[in-house]
Amino acid sequence: MSGFEAFILGLVQGLTEFLPVSSSGHLTIAKHLFGIESGNLTFEILVHAATVLATIVVFGKEIWQLLKGLFKIRYNAETRYIAMICISMIPVLIVGVFFKDKVESLFGSGLTVVGCALLLTAALLLLGEWLSSRRRAPEGEMNYKTAIWMGLAQAVAVIPGLSRSGSTIATGLMCGTKRSEVAQFSFLMVLVPILGEAFLDLVGGDMTAASGIGTWPLVIGFLSAFASGLFACKVMIALVKKARLKWFALYCALVGIACLFNFFM
Repeated sequence: MSGFEAFILGLVQGLTEFLPVSSSGHLTIAKHLFGIESGNLTFEILVHAATVLATIVVFGKEIWQLLKGLFKIRYNAETRYIAMICISMIPVLIVGVFFKDKVESLFGSGLTVVGCALLLTAALLLLGEWLSSRRRAPEGEMNYKTAIWMGLAQAVAVIPGLSRSGSTIATGLMCGTKRSEVAQFSFLMVLVPILGEAFLDLVGGDMTAASGIGTWPLVIGFLSAFASGLFACKVMIALVKKARLKWFALYCALVGIACLFNFFM
Protein backbone atom coordinates (compact mmCIF):
# COMPACT_ATOMS: atom_id res chain seq x y z
CA MET A 1 0.00 0.00 0.00
CA SER A 2 1.41 3.38 -1.02
CA GLY A 3 1.20 6.58 1.00
CA PHE A 4 -1.36 8.01 -1.43
CA GLU A 5 -3.55 4.93 -1.15
CA ALA A 6 -3.31 5.08 2.64
CA PHE A 7 -4.32 8.75 2.52
CA ILE A 8 -7.38 7.99 0.38
CA LEU A 9 -8.46 5.08 2.57
CA GLY A 10 -7.93 7.14 5.73
CA LEU A 11 -9.98 9.96 4.23
CA VAL A 12 -12.77 7.54 3.32
CA GLN A 13 -12.70 6.02 6.82
CA GLY A 14 -12.78 9.37 8.62
CA LEU A 15 -15.64 10.78 6.55
CA THR A 16 -17.78 7.65 6.61
CA GLU A 17 -17.22 6.47 10.21
CA PHE A 18 -19.62 9.06 11.62
CA LEU A 19 -21.89 9.45 8.62
CA PRO A 20 -24.43 6.58 8.47
CA VAL A 21 -23.08 5.11 5.24
CA SER A 22 -20.72 2.35 6.55
CA SER A 23 -17.01 3.03 6.72
CA SER A 24 -16.14 -0.66 6.30
CA GLY A 25 -18.29 -0.89 3.20
CA HIS A 26 -16.70 2.17 1.65
CA LEU A 27 -13.22 0.90 2.48
CA THR A 28 -14.08 -2.30 0.60
CA ILE A 29 -15.32 -0.29 -2.38
CA ALA A 30 -12.21 1.93 -2.33
CA LYS A 31 -9.95 -1.14 -2.27
CA HIS A 32 -11.72 -2.51 -5.36
CA LEU A 33 -11.39 0.81 -7.16
CA PHE A 34 -7.67 1.20 -6.38
CA GLY A 35 -6.83 -2.50 -6.55
CA ILE A 36 -5.49 -2.51 -2.99
CA GLU A 37 -4.85 -5.90 -1.44
CA SER A 38 -5.34 -6.13 2.34
CA GLY A 39 -5.99 -9.51 3.89
CA ASN A 40 -6.48 -8.52 7.55
CA LEU A 41 -7.96 -5.90 9.85
CA THR A 42 -4.76 -4.09 10.89
CA PHE A 43 -5.15 -1.01 8.71
CA GLU A 44 -8.89 -0.86 9.39
CA ILE A 45 -8.28 -1.03 13.15
CA LEU A 46 -5.70 1.77 12.99
CA VAL A 47 -7.91 4.17 11.05
CA HIS A 48 -10.82 3.28 13.34
CA ALA A 49 -8.59 4.24 16.28
CA ALA A 50 -7.94 7.58 14.55
CA THR A 51 -11.66 8.30 14.31
CA VAL A 52 -12.08 7.27 17.94
CA LEU A 53 -9.46 9.87 18.83
CA ALA A 54 -11.48 12.40 16.83
CA THR A 55 -14.52 11.45 18.93
CA ILE A 56 -12.55 12.08 22.13
CA VAL A 57 -11.58 15.52 20.86
CA VAL A 58 -15.15 16.45 19.87
CA PHE A 59 -16.70 15.09 23.09
CA GLY A 60 -13.78 15.96 25.35
CA LYS A 61 -15.87 18.07 27.71
CA GLU A 62 -18.58 15.42 28.06
CA ILE A 63 -16.03 12.64 28.60
CA TRP A 64 -14.27 14.66 31.30
CA GLN A 65 -17.57 15.23 33.09
CA LEU A 66 -18.26 11.49 33.03
CA LEU A 67 -14.85 10.71 34.49
CA LYS A 68 -15.25 13.30 37.25
CA GLY A 69 -18.61 11.80 38.17
CA LEU A 70 -17.09 8.32 38.19
CA PHE A 71 -14.40 9.34 40.68
CA LYS A 72 -17.04 10.48 43.16
CA ILE A 73 -17.47 6.75 43.97
CA ARG A 74 -21.25 6.89 44.18
CA TYR A 75 -24.16 6.22 41.87
CA ASN A 76 -25.02 9.40 39.99
CA ALA A 77 -25.93 10.55 36.49
CA GLU A 78 -22.37 10.07 35.27
CA THR A 79 -21.91 6.55 36.66
CA ARG A 80 -25.33 5.62 35.26
CA TYR A 81 -24.25 6.80 31.80
CA ILE A 82 -20.97 4.89 32.02
CA ALA A 83 -22.88 1.79 33.14
CA MET A 84 -25.10 2.09 30.07
CA ILE A 85 -22.00 2.30 27.85
CA CYS A 86 -20.56 -0.81 29.53
CA ILE A 87 -23.81 -2.70 28.97
CA SER A 88 -23.90 -1.65 25.32
CA MET A 89 -20.43 -3.14 24.80
CA ILE A 90 -21.38 -6.67 25.90
CA PRO A 91 -22.82 -7.86 22.53
CA VAL A 92 -19.84 -6.64 20.48
CA LEU A 93 -17.47 -8.12 23.08
CA ILE A 94 -19.12 -11.51 22.63
CA VAL A 95 -18.79 -11.22 18.85
CA GLY A 96 -15.14 -10.18 19.15
CA VAL A 97 -14.19 -13.02 21.48
CA PHE A 98 -16.08 -15.91 19.91
CA PHE A 99 -16.47 -14.89 16.27
CA LYS A 100 -13.33 -12.82 15.52
CA ASP A 101 -12.10 -15.10 12.71
CA LYS A 102 -15.48 -15.08 11.00
CA VAL A 103 -15.70 -11.29 11.31
CA GLU A 104 -12.21 -10.90 9.82
CA SER A 105 -13.15 -13.14 6.91
CA LEU A 106 -16.06 -10.85 6.10
CA PHE A 107 -13.64 -8.04 5.30
CA GLY A 108 -12.33 -10.09 2.42
CA SER A 109 -15.81 -10.68 1.04
CA GLY A 110 -16.93 -9.28 -2.28
CA LEU A 111 -19.11 -6.33 -3.10
CA THR A 112 -22.27 -8.43 -3.04
CA VAL A 113 -22.19 -8.62 0.76
CA VAL A 114 -21.46 -4.89 0.96
CA GLY A 115 -24.29 -4.08 -1.43
CA CYS A 116 -26.86 -6.10 0.51
CA ALA A 117 -25.70 -4.60 3.81
CA LEU A 118 -25.90 -1.05 2.42
CA LEU A 119 -29.49 -1.71 1.34
CA LEU A 120 -30.22 -2.92 4.87
CA THR A 121 -28.62 0.25 6.25
CA ALA A 122 -30.89 2.33 4.03
CA ALA A 123 -33.95 0.45 5.30
CA LEU A 124 -32.92 0.93 8.94
CA LEU A 125 -32.37 4.66 8.47
CA LEU A 126 -35.76 5.12 6.81
CA LEU A 127 -37.49 3.03 9.47
CA GLY A 128 -35.84 4.91 12.32
CA GLU A 129 -36.67 8.28 10.78
CA TRP A 130 -40.26 7.26 10.04
CA LEU A 131 -40.99 5.84 13.50
CA SER A 132 -39.38 8.85 15.15
CA SER A 133 -41.51 11.30 13.14
CA ARG A 134 -44.73 9.39 13.88
CA ARG A 135 -44.14 9.09 17.61
CA ARG A 136 -46.74 11.12 19.48
CA ALA A 137 -45.15 10.93 22.93
CA PRO A 138 -42.20 13.24 23.65
CA GLU A 139 -38.75 11.76 23.09
CA GLY A 140 -37.26 10.32 26.27
CA GLU A 141 -33.88 10.27 27.97
CA MET A 142 -31.21 7.66 27.35
CA ASN A 143 -31.90 4.51 29.40
CA TYR A 144 -30.64 0.95 29.91
CA LYS A 145 -33.16 -0.58 27.52
CA THR A 146 -32.07 1.67 24.68
CA ALA A 147 -28.41 1.01 25.52
CA ILE A 148 -28.97 -2.75 25.19
CA TRP A 149 -30.74 -2.43 21.85
CA MET A 150 -28.07 -0.06 20.52
CA GLY A 151 -25.41 -2.49 21.71
CA LEU A 152 -27.05 -5.32 19.80
CA ALA A 153 -27.21 -3.12 16.70
CA GLN A 154 -23.51 -2.33 17.04
CA ALA A 155 -22.65 -6.04 17.29
CA VAL A 156 -24.58 -6.85 14.09
CA ALA A 157 -22.97 -3.88 12.31
CA VAL A 158 -19.60 -5.65 12.12
CA ILE A 159 -20.81 -6.78 8.69
CA PRO A 160 -19.08 -4.67 5.99
CA GLY A 161 -21.64 -2.33 4.49
CA LEU A 162 -23.90 -2.24 7.54
CA SER A 163 -23.28 1.17 9.07
CA ARG A 164 -22.45 1.09 12.78
CA SER A 165 -23.48 4.70 13.41
CA GLY A 166 -26.52 4.32 11.15
CA SER A 167 -27.66 1.12 12.85
CA THR A 168 -27.18 2.39 16.40
CA ILE A 169 -28.71 5.82 15.74
CA ALA A 170 -31.70 4.33 13.93
CA THR A 171 -32.19 1.84 16.78
CA GLY A 172 -32.04 4.62 19.36
CA LEU A 173 -34.64 6.62 17.44
CA MET A 174 -36.90 3.55 17.25
CA CYS A 175 -36.67 3.32 21.04
CA GLY A 176 -37.97 6.87 21.32
CA THR A 177 -34.82 8.49 22.68
CA LYS A 178 -33.90 12.11 22.06
CA ARG A 179 -31.94 12.64 18.87
CA SER A 180 -29.10 14.55 20.49
CA GLU A 181 -28.63 11.87 23.14
CA VAL A 182 -28.78 9.05 20.61
CA ALA A 183 -26.05 10.65 18.49
CA GLN A 184 -23.75 11.29 21.45
CA PHE A 185 -24.23 7.80 22.90
CA SER A 186 -23.68 6.21 19.49
CA PHE A 187 -20.30 7.87 19.14
CA LEU A 188 -19.17 7.30 22.74
CA MET A 189 -20.18 3.62 22.97
CA VAL A 190 -17.60 2.61 20.36
CA LEU A 191 -14.59 4.15 22.11
CA VAL A 192 -13.57 1.24 24.32
CA PRO A 193 -14.16 -1.63 21.81
CA ILE A 194 -12.13 0.00 19.03
CA LEU A 195 -9.30 1.22 21.26
CA GLY A 196 -9.21 -2.14 23.01
CA GLU A 197 -8.86 -4.01 19.71
CA ALA A 198 -6.10 -1.64 18.56
CA PHE A 199 -4.26 -2.05 21.89
CA LEU A 200 -4.39 -5.85 21.73
CA ASP A 201 -2.97 -5.86 18.20
CA LEU A 202 -0.24 -3.42 19.24
CA VAL A 203 0.75 -5.49 22.26
CA GLY A 204 0.71 -8.63 20.16
CA GLY A 205 3.09 -7.07 17.64
CA ASP A 206 0.59 -7.40 14.83
CA MET A 207 0.20 -3.74 13.98
CA THR A 208 2.82 -3.76 11.24
CA ALA A 209 4.19 -7.25 10.88
CA ALA A 210 0.94 -9.04 10.09
CA SER A 211 -0.32 -6.42 7.70
CA GLY A 212 2.64 -6.17 5.32
CA ILE A 213 2.02 -2.41 5.28
CA GLY A 214 4.91 -0.05 5.91
CA THR A 215 5.07 2.36 8.82
CA TRP A 216 4.59 5.56 6.82
CA PRO A 217 1.41 4.47 5.04
CA LEU A 218 -0.03 3.54 8.44
CA VAL A 219 0.89 6.98 9.83
CA ILE A 220 -0.53 8.78 6.79
CA GLY A 221 -3.74 6.77 6.97
CA PHE A 222 -4.11 7.50 10.68
CA LEU A 223 -3.63 11.27 10.27
CA SER A 224 -5.97 11.39 7.27
CA ALA A 225 -8.70 9.51 9.15
CA PHE A 226 -8.29 11.69 12.24
CA ALA A 227 -8.59 15.01 10.37
CA SER A 228 -11.57 13.95 8.26
CA GLY A 229 -13.18 12.29 11.30
CA LEU A 230 -13.16 15.57 13.23
CA PHE A 231 -15.10 17.20 10.43
CA ALA A 232 -17.58 14.36 9.90
CA CYS A 233 -18.35 13.92 13.60
CA LYS A 234 -19.45 17.54 14.01
CA VAL A 235 -21.46 17.42 10.79
CA MET A 236 -23.29 14.23 11.78
CA ILE A 237 -24.35 15.59 15.17
CA ALA A 238 -25.97 18.57 13.48
CA LEU A 239 -27.67 16.41 10.83
CA VAL A 240 -29.20 13.99 13.35
CA LYS A 241 -30.74 16.90 15.25
CA LYS A 242 -32.27 18.21 12.02
CA ALA A 243 -33.68 14.82 10.93
CA ARG A 244 -31.83 14.47 7.66
CA LEU A 245 -31.25 10.71 7.68
CA LYS A 246 -33.45 9.99 4.65
CA TRP A 247 -30.87 11.45 2.28
CA PHE A 248 -28.24 9.10 3.64
CA ALA A 249 -30.71 6.25 3.20
CA LEU A 250 -31.09 7.21 -0.47
CA TYR A 251 -27.31 7.36 -0.88
CA CYS A 252 -26.82 3.93 0.75
CA ALA A 253 -29.52 2.44 -1.47
CA LEU A 254 -27.92 3.79 -4.65
CA VAL A 255 -24.41 2.66 -3.69
CA GLY A 256 -25.77 -0.70 -2.57
CA ILE A 257 -27.47 -1.25 -5.93
CA ALA A 258 -24.27 -0.21 -7.70
CA CYS A 259 -22.34 -2.82 -5.70
CA LEU A 260 -24.82 -5.55 -6.58
CA PHE A 261 -24.49 -4.72 -10.27
CA ASN A 262 -20.68 -4.64 -10.00
CA PHE A 263 -20.38 -1.00 -11.04
CA PHE A 264 -17.24 -0.69 -8.90
CA MET A 265 -15.43 -3.67 -10.39
